[in-house]
Amino acid sequence: MSWFTNAMSSTLGKKVIMALTGLFLVIFLVVHLSGNLQLLLDDDGKAFNVYARFMTSNPLIKTTSFILYASFLIHIIWAVILTINNKKARPVGYAKTKPSANSTWSSRNMGFLGTIVFIFLVIHLKNFWYVMHWGPITSVNYDGQEYRNLFATVEAVFSQWWYVALYVVSMIGLMFHLYHGFSSAFQTLGLNHVKYNPAIKFVGVAFAIIVPAMFAAIPIIIFLKTL
Repeated sequence: MSWFTNAMSSTLGKKVIMALTGLFLVIFLVVHLSGNLQLLLDDDGKAFNVYARFMTSNPLIKTTSFILYASFLIHIIWAVILTINNKKARPVGYAKTKPSANSTWSSRNMGFLGTIVFIFLVIHLKNFWYVMHWGPITSVNYDGQEYRNLFATVEAVFSQWWYVALYVVSMIGLMFHLYHGFSSAFQTLGLNHVKYNPAIKFVGVAFAIIVPAMFAAIPIIIFLKTL
């Protein structure tokens, strides 16, 4: 297994791990968005609260969540390691460079964009994930069954303009992060091909715009409703 360890500890190996965890997190974004869109239903939060209970009680989902947490940590840690290694490899920039001629703005600022998303993630987990598991949440009754009213918690947080602004800015950061990361992951895994590259790029750009935009729309709509 030494060859595998050596391969995974190499720069290419780290990039492969980044690509795989990144694509897994892309799948998570789709699932998470489908659940969050239920916040916009005109049912006083019933669909969302039922969904939240299912996601926190289903054994398969709970097991998958541990893989998700590990993917987040590995993606972040490997990103930091690769950034540090890249800076060490070239501590002094070239005298004359034209970065825009060889790369996109998002590709040159993946570290910065990732930091924005990470800071948002910490605040987001504190406001929702932590409160959902250990915070004081009121209960609501549906058809004789008691559910935790996480919808009320979400509504309270999204009634704060500063958090909505932070959410929107973070989604813009996520958009640029996905813009480069999506196609880069396919390239790292060797799944790029002249015939399919245009389609991969189109899907990547569409995903990078549509998914963060839909995420950002949710707190904006809820905030406007609370005015």
